[in-house]
Amino acid sequence: MRKTVSAFTEAKKSGRKLTMLTAYDYSFARLVDSAGVDGILVGDSLGNVILGYEDTISVTMDDIIHHTQAVVRGSENALVVADMPFMSYQVSVPQAVENAGRLLKEGRAQAVKLEGGQVVAAQIKAIVEASIPVMGHIGLTPQSVNAMGGFKVQGKNEEAVKKLLADGKAVEEAGAFCVVVECVPANVMKTLTESLSIPTIGIGAGPHCDGQILVYHDMLGLFDRYTPKFVKKYAEAGDLIKKAFASYVSEVQDRTFPAEEHCFLGQGETLAKMY
Repeated sequence: MRKTVSAFTEAKKSGRKLTMLTAYDYSFARLVDSAGVDGILVGDSLGNVILGYEDTISVTMDDIIHHTQAVVRGSENALVVADMPFMSYQVSVPQAVENAGRLLKEGRAQAVKLEGGQVVAAQIKAIVEASIPVMGHIGLTPQSVNAMGGFKVQGKNEEAVKKLLADGKAVEEAGAFCVVVECVPANVMKTLTESLSIPTIGIGAGPHCDGQILVYHDMLGLFDRYTPKFVKKYAEAGDLIKKAFASYVSEVQDRTFPAEEHCFLGQGETLAKMY
């Protein structure tokens, strides 16, 4: 049975830590789902790690829908959350509801995620009222990187902490079932988590969250352009894969692959009749 948003609510009440990872295709969705995560995020980070963009801003609705469809097909147990890309919800409330609906109807996601706190509370409320579960995202919001002046830790002074707490409350009151909080000090995160009744999912926000999320390309060493400070590398799969590819190239050139065990053999009598 696929998990629902109620599993997130129950985890917060019981104190069980939630786990989420990204996925963008069928094969990795199967691997991530088999690990027992609570949720899979089809993040707009696909712009960086899959499509090769410099940021997430260029990702489109069609991009997210296409990749969400594959992830849903590859998973059975985790709640699949689809990111709402830049300018798919900022223009108006009706636009936000329509695009959130597309992510469920066409993408087959079970929930959507959008960035922002107080400024998108009306959008969150309207989407929830349309019976679409919403995951919020506050703190560092990559779609707003140009307005923020870069990728910077948020909540580092009194004014910023007040804004972060107000954003968390706004997302909660608008009806979101949980909220991702990115790049904030651990002590600030503790206060935020304790102040909210909905689960907090941290990324670069320390241990005092109700759960954690990472981009799997980062934790597996598959993306080498940069590694955020908050990432723990659980494997250097990128190095292993590069070695495997290099071995393949070498064996083909050395004529050691394919070997006899990799070949199909026809019947000698058949060949004799043909020639």
